[in-house]
Amino acid sequence: MARRFYNLTIDVYVPGRWYLGVPIDTASERMIDDPWMFSDGRAVDFHGGLRISIYRPGVPLDFATAGVGRAPVVSDRIASVFREMAPNDVQLFKAAVDGQPDPYYVLNVARQIRCIDDAACEEVQIRTAGEYTERIGEYSSVSGLRIDKSKVGDVRVFRTWGWHSPLIVDDEIKDALEATGIAGGKFEEV
Repeated sequence: MARRFYNLTIDVYVPGRWYLGVPIDTASERMIDDPWMFSDGRAVDFHGGLRISIYRPGVPLDFATAGVGRAPVVSDRIASVFREMAPNDVQLFKAAVDGQPDPYYVLNVARQIRCIDDAACEEVQIRTAGEYTERIGEYSSVSGLRIDKSKVGDVRVFRTWGWHSPLIVDDEIKDALEATGIAGGKFEEV
């Protein structure tokens, strides 16, 4: 049977869900220098500590995003799934979430694959010379995301090249996350 892949996103419909603030480097007590570094799909060389404030109080979740760069933040049990099943595809950075006694982690997806199937997507818009000249050829919008699975290889967790928002997981990781009872995340097949 062919592998299936899913975009893991926050479930905004969780009643009373919390929203997290910007990750803070505990060494400087300032926002991390590059708030997008945990969502770019590349390995990060970060050795400091992280603290995350709660932007809007609510129900603590297993999967959320933090700050401007929308860095994925996961509970310890969700981190365990990624640690066991995709150790070459992700990095986990321990983060103290204000008011939470349990450990959380910023999940950095360290793989990026050029695999968006433009023809199979509902709609794609490509950046042109008129906007962000350093990003010409990347996507400015993708609706109904579909990927070309033949380009993925043995990678289990990745970001898509040119459209960094999606956090893609394979079907075995999706099943393992659902078996933990993941709260705050939802899956859409791509």
